[in-house]
Amino acid sequence: MSGEYVLPRKATPDSPLRLAVMISGGGSGLQALLKHQEGGTRLHATTLVIADSESAGGLSHARDYGVDFVAIPLPKDLKGDERRSAHEEQIMNIIDSKDIELVVLSGYMRILTSSFVSRWKGRLVNIHPSLLPDFPGAHAQKDALEAGVRVSGCTVHFVDEGVDSGPIIEQREVPVLDSDTVKTLSERIKEAEHELYPKVLDDISSGRVSP
Repeated sequence: MSGEYVLPRKATPDSPLRLAVMISGGGSGLQALLKHQEGGTRLHATTLVIADSESAGGLSHARDYGVDFVAIPLPKDLKGDERRSAHEEQIMNIIDSKDIELVVLSGYMRILTSSFVSRWKGRLVNIHPSLLPDFPGAHAQKDALEAGVRVSGCTVHFVDEGVDSGPIIEQREVPVLDSDTVKTLSERIKEAEHELYPKVLDDISSGRVSP
């Protein structure tokens, strides 16, 4: 990691890191994280959930756990780069208002601009359903099956200005079975993600992840 990455502070049980989790869909990873945080003394707490659609099913998990949440869809009256910039400005404003210290992408399907990334570099993490650098992008499970690999998995990484190209923090391997479909492989990888992501957030919050 280069000097451009600024990691969050080392947290304590009395002063956990304040997390914003960004989602696009059903939020199974968010649910796993909230369950982990509820299950004992943790060094991080989800204080905000942001979805890019009002119909994102994962917002129900935030509601169930009493976490503040907001849906911020793309502005309908703008296009192109202007639309993306306006959207991210709304996101940054709500993040700032909640005094967020770490932004956690959990099934968030939009590529963030370099302006957003540069501001949060080192405090912006993502989980991807492959063993990066293999199979970046939106179709990792399909690409893994088409490539005929025998092992896939998931990767937690810091986000940089590229697509799934930031420094790797930790990975978890998952076997690929002869009978696998995109759906079955995806579900098996999700199970690994739900274990790995909370663990890595524990490590970041405790200062065990360093440049």
